[in-house]
Amino acid sequence: MSESTNNKAIPYKIYLHESEMPTHYYNVRADMKKKPAPLVNPGTGKPITADELKPIFCDELIEQELNETDRYIEIPQEIRDFYKMYRPSPLVRAYCLEEKLQTPAKIYYKFEGNNTSGSHKLNSAIAQAYYAKKEGLKGVTTETGAGQWGTALSMACSYFELDCNVYMVKVSYEQKPFRREVMRTYGASVTPSPSETTEIGKKILDEHPGTTGSLGCAISEAVEAATTTEGYKYVLGSVLNQVLLHQSIIGEEAMAAMKKYDIKPDVIIGCAGGGSNVGGLMSPFMGEKLRGEADYRFIAVEPASCPSLTRGRYAYDFCDTGRVCPMAKMYTLGSGYIPAPNHAGGLRYHGMSPIVSELYHQGKLEAVSYTQTKVFEAARDFARVEGILPAPESSHAIKAAVDEALKCKETGEEKTILFGLTGTGYFDLYAYEKFNDGVMTDYIPSDEEIEASLATLPNIEE
Repeated sequence: MSESTNNKAIPYKIYLHESEMPTHYYNVRADMKKKPAPLVNPGTGKPITADELKPIFCDELIEQELNETDRYIEIPQEIRDFYKMYRPSPLVRAYCLEEKLQTPAKIYYKFEGNNTSGSHKLNSAIAQAYYAKKEGLKGVTTETGAGQWGTALSMACSYFELDCNVYMVKVSYEQKPFRREVMRTYGASVTPSPSETTEIGKKILDEHPGTTGSLGCAISEAVEAATTTEGYKYVLGSVLNQVLLHQSIIGEEAMAAMKKYDIKPDVIIGCAGGGSNVGGLMSPFMGEKLRGEADYRFIAVEPASCPSLTRGRYAYDFCDTGRVCPMAKMYTLGSGYIPAPNHAGGLRYHGMSPIVSELYHQGKLEAVSYTQTKVFEAARDFARVEGILPAPESSHAIKAAVDEALKCKETGEEKTILFGLTGTGYFDLYAYEKFNDGVMTDYIPSDEEIEASLATLPNIEE
């Protein structure tokens, strides 16, 4: 199935040759006139230094985290060799979905689920594991929500023969046992968070008995475990600048594939939890927009149960519930906010990437939120016509893409829509079961709940 555009046939799937795979990550901060605010040391209230980050992160990752001047950063050959196992990933024209919707819009998605971890998370996991191995570490600690990041990191650590200790949000640990078992198969240890294995975990359980946990809780435990265990450091699957840098390979490949066929997207859509997916997909396109070379419309899509962009506040906040990590200026619901047990586990973070937050604050991108049942309706419809069972996280982007395509149907506009399909949903069948049985519920926090959480924000003068 194909369509002719500018005398070029558009195939169902556009593949780049491995020789066309990006050799450098793209750093969008280099093209931002107003940079994201720096991380702040919670003890001093001042911008954090590289030396202060050394107990937590690997040295080269610290350099990447703080680098806001180099537009391109070379991808080490060892990482590029690993990428060749599953990259370049396909850019897919959603012909069947277009036909189903009877829309004049052209819909494309960048599919990142064609690797063992089942998601885009492996792009950053292998990079962080590589730098940990290069530094001579014994192992790393991390947190995971839905388990996609934990799965990816477990695979990457196995490849480099590193120990991997994962703190998995308790509700996901219980709802997604098979993803947990994939991590264990790769050799990782997996602990439900909050747990009794750390001092911070014990404190959180004392204050919130019976809690189902949050990414903020799991981060606190993982950081404590790393900083109190010799030979270990902490790695993170989203939010941080370094992660969006590694994930820029998604957008770079998508841009290269589209330009190969003279395609220009009008709207670029990504699901948004901590920012790794939407940030990675949009970065190269955003760079063109910031440099005045092209214009695009960007949409970040988040769950209504954890609406940091659409209902949060742009302020400095702790990156974790235990308040042991540096503070970041971001759109946040408050570090103590614990979302309802939402099946889109990877989007259950209280804050948003400082890069995405600053661009949103500048009006460079839009944000929308959806309830869970609406998201799963879109996931079901997509699966029935496109043949891929999408992850709940990715399905937020699907829902927004469908809505944009239906607007085109109403107006007759022939817009080109690009969205990120970050992963598959085959480990999320518990959630699909709830949806199919008609017992899935939606939770939208009240203004009072959000305000109560925001009242705990630290008072940082900029």
